[in-house]
Amino acid sequence: MAQEMKQSTILVTLLTKFLLFCEFFPIATCESRLILSNESKLNKWLDYNIEKFKEANVKLNQTCYKLNKMESNLDGALATAEAGVKVITVKKDGSGNFQTVSDAINSIPMSNANRVVIKIGGGSYWEKITIDRSKQFITFYGDPNDMPKICFNGTAAQYGTVYSSTVAIESDYFVAVNIEFVNTAPMPDGKREGAQAVAMRISGDKSAFYHCKFIGTVDFIFGDGQSLYLNTTIRSVSSGIGVITAHARENESEESGFEFVHCSIIGAGKTKLGRAWKQRPRMIFAHTYMDTVVSSEGWADDMSDGEHKPVYYGEYKCWGPGGSSSGRAKFVRMLSDEEAQPFLSTTFINGNNWIIPPPKV
Repeated sequence: MAQEMKQSTILVTLLTKFLLFCEFFPIATCESRLILSNESKLNKWLDYNIEKFKEANVKLNQTCYKLNKMESNLDGALATAEAGVKVITVKKDGSGNFQTVSDAINSIPMSNANRVVIKIGGGSYWEKITIDRSKQFITFYGDPNDMPKICFNGTAAQYGTVYSSTVAIESDYFVAVNIEFVNTAPMPDGKREGAQAVAMRISGDKSAFYHCKFIGTVDFIFGDGQSLYLNTTIRSVSSGIGVITAHARENESEESGFEFVHCSIIGAGKTKLGRAWKQRPRMIFAHTYMDTVVSSEGWADDMSDGEHKPVYYGEYKCWGPGGSSSGRAKFVRMLSDEEAQPFLSTTFINGNNWIIPPPKV
């Protein structure tokens, strides 16, 4: 199933490492981190890494209790957390441990040091949720055949843009599997002030999303995060001109950036791949299908007084009617193999020491 980001709004804030991909697969171990350029071989690559993760998990079970960091690729805190997993359930009909996701989160003690999987039953949960910094190692887990929806209708007019999110993740090591994050506020019409509405805010570090959907009221992924979007479908529903990303890097020395690999951009209207929020934005699209929804110029640098910002907008072996380099803005980089190489590995988000497969519950 493709991952859809219909009108999605994701705020990825400073220093956040973030992984998003649609299929129910882990990604590469440190022995094989390179993301394959041949899409037809992608499934074999994923299968190979599943086996590698199985081997790593056996090793992890043997070493976590000893807390021997030298024998595990995971960082110490994560290795300890995964050695003692607890599962609690949320069911709307009252048959679980809790009836709301918020109550389940409230039951988790502050300074939590072990993985807690919140298994959420199907249906819509009308809740505005914040997981604060004191509650790490939380997993939301839904049924892929009956994905739960966490819904709210907060807008910038009510809460401010940053705090309008339906779900806000301020803690580290968050994972979501088979969940829809929805902001149901009306589509902005260009007349109402503060109509923008965020579906997900990620302020914590090392978050991973598997087979999730994000639905809001503006097509936007914005902030100064360091994030990888793998095998993800972005669906625009704009009736005019939209923008997919707005990155907020200030200095070239910062490692942050948005990286899209083996993705698909489809939908209605027209959209640009990105715009410059701050002075040194960095965004890369590689091996990505772009339908006619992507405008020919592709990008905007938000120049003021005729001065272009020093942006890093990269494209590498993208394809489709909207993926042609012909007509692209002059400040866009069509990357060479050598230039693209750093962005075709999970080391871009230091993933070899914190990315783990979804739990089996």
